[in-house]
Amino acid sequence: MSSRGLNKVMIIGHLGKDPEMRYTPSGRPVTTFTLAVSRHWNSADGERHTETEWFNVVAWGNLAEICKQYLVKGQQVYIEGRLQTRRWDDKEGQKHTSVEVVASEMMMLGDRREAAAQPQDSEAAQAENSTAPASEDEFPF
Repeated sequence: MSSRGLNKVMIIGHLGKDPEMRYTPSGRPVTTFTLAVSRHWNSADGERHTETEWFNVVAWGNLAEICKQYLVKGQQVYIEGRLQTRRWDDKEGQKHTSVEVVASEMMMLGDRREAAAQPQDSEAAQAENSTAPASEDEFPF
């Protein structure tokens, strides 16, 4: 029996800055943004702690265009995708490594008040926001 691999990431966080979109030489759109994911816990002595992990997210094609059009800094989103490691040498010959989430799905989150405060350019965005959970404690899965 052959073994199978699995590379799947699901994160919910807030955008660290507005998404940036560019095009490959072949004309394919690609959008990048950072996502801050925080976790909270109490230590044994009752002290509250917070830790924030930053993820680089890359979206391609139609999803790239949607992310660029509708996402803004500070917005909470659900991203589903896979991890990808890129390696390259810079002009000085230094080796670099970057781990990023290649998005396959994106869902805008946040409460309805936040969605109502943002201008809507299409019915698709309105439909997306109308299905958002009422609080951060309710997840779409």
